[in-house]
Amino acid sequence: MKSILIVEDEEAIARVLSAYLRKAGFHVTRAADGRSALEAFEEAPPSLILLDIMLPNMDGFELLGLIREKSSCPVIMLTARDGINDRLAGLDGGADDYMSKPFIPEEVVARVNAVLRRPSQWSDGSRKRHFGSLFIDYSARSVFLNGAEVSLSPRDMSVLLFLAERPNQICTRDQLLEHVWEMDYEGSDRAVDLSIKRLRQALSHWPDSEGEIRTLRGTGYQLWTT
Repeated sequence: MKSILIVEDEEAIARVLSAYLRKAGFHVTRAADGRSALEAFEEAPPSLILLDIMLPNMDGFELLGLIREKSSCPVIMLTARDGINDRLAGLDGGADDYMSKPFIPEEVVARVNAVLRRPSQWSDGSRKRHFGSLFIDYSARSVFLNGAEVSLSPRDMSVLLFLAERPNQICTRDQLLEHVWEMDYEGSDRAVDLSIKRLRQALSHWPDSEGEIRTLRGTGYQLWTT
């Protein structure tokens, strides 16, 4: 049974989400502040985290940063702060999706299921491929650069796998949104750019002579390799 950690200090919201997620077949744990959420995460890592931004002790952005230092566990941000800067901050910090309050509980469950489907969506037998010092295991969804594993969020991993399965081909933003994001939401075009930015940072030690992620202005992106 897959487990969900709800990090939400509003009791009524947490209770409703718990009820709907349990009805959908998930095991649910709850935390009402950032510190207890981090403890719960370290004690029993969940399959996915629903994370509010406005929390006591430690806000959601800080907690997301600590989680990303340790894990690529999927995270969906839940918040009343609907400004585009907050959306981009969450996505740039490694969140996999972003939902604004008030929301429909059924949609939250649908988003959870969509995010959790992404890893298996990209399994491809036992295929493995080298791009110089960059090694990608498609079935294990793992990436190594110069022998060291590269930590990526599930969504960034899906973007990289999508590009790596099509080396030297141009992939448009619409293709990435359709095959990786699956659901449209406000600001999604910018989310693609942020994902590419994080990938470039994660692969910053990949020699230019072996390959790079290129931006083709007005067209899309390309994993170029020799």
